[in-house]
Amino acid sequence: MPSSARLARIEARQEIGQIPIRYAIAVDSRDMESWVNLFVPDVSAGRRGRGREALRTYIEPMVAWFYRSIHLICGHQIDLGPDEGADGPTTATGKVYCRAEHEVGDRWIVMAIRYEDVYRKVDGAWLLESRKERYWYAADVTERPQTVRFDSWDENGQKPSLPAPEGTWEQFWAAADVDAVTASPLS
Repeated sequence: MPSSARLARIEARQEIGQIPIRYAIAVDSRDMESWVNLFVPDVSAGRRGRGREALRTYIEPMVAWFYRSIHLICGHQIDLGPDEGADGPTTATGKVYCRAEHEVGDRWIVMAIRYEDVYRKVDGAWLLESRKERYWYAADVTERPQTVRFDSWDENGQKPSLPAPEGTWEQFWAAADVDAVTASPLS
């Protein structure tokens, strides 16, 4: 691989690596303009349509649901796409760990999250094409996650999505007596 291609891949990783902390800072400071501009211009907002304004109509009510928030970012796996233009790769995927804290009335909800991202380079800038939030648990800091069925955040009873989707998780525990190590097995 020529040194220019190696340099382009290093620069891509560095630029992509800034996206999760910029996302966290934008959410925590309620800077919705910076937040939506982290996404590609034609971002899918599901049934709300496409584009940054459609995405804004989705996120603004969500962040108004809690007062203060702190998103602590740690660990970022970045896999650059195989596509190589003259300026290096133009797509990538990533997984980012986050511990998020939210003030919801008189509660302080802590969440253990993993974001699963798809990135795309648009007009020379790396942006989020999509972000899927998966979490292990959400609980008030005064609660143990196990005592609230791993989710006191979602009042609709949605189950946390991690770590079950990892095929290795189910394989590891398949022959084990999980009741010996937890009172709240995933399945």
